[in-house]
Amino acid sequence: MGHPSRMKVLQLFRALHRTRQQVFQNDARTLEAARKKINDEFKKNRRETSPEKVAELMKIGHDVEVLLRTSVIQGVHTDSNTIQLKPRKEVLLDNIPFCNTPQQKS
Repeated sequence: MGHPSRMKVLQLFRALHRTRQQVFQNDARTLEAARKKINDEFKKNRRETSPEKVAELMKIGHDVEVLLRTSVIQGVHTDSNTIQLKPRKEVLLDNIPFCNTPQQKS
């Protein structure tokens, strides 16, 4: 990727790996799959020199990091019929209860 933004690219790379470790904590298979995907994507694009393409890839990377951090909830099988959800505080911050029933105006 282009030299002027090398530091920003490396910051994004590290941020994605930190988020991966938080989101998929204690799930070795998913941690490894996410590690491989992040590394593969950065390797695939490491020789990109077009500032527009680098900016586009950075935007995608930032969007993925935010999506992982704010939308993924880890589930753990507690028995054959039960999954315990383990939401992180980042996931719960903006959740607003949804009411499917229209309210009558008085």
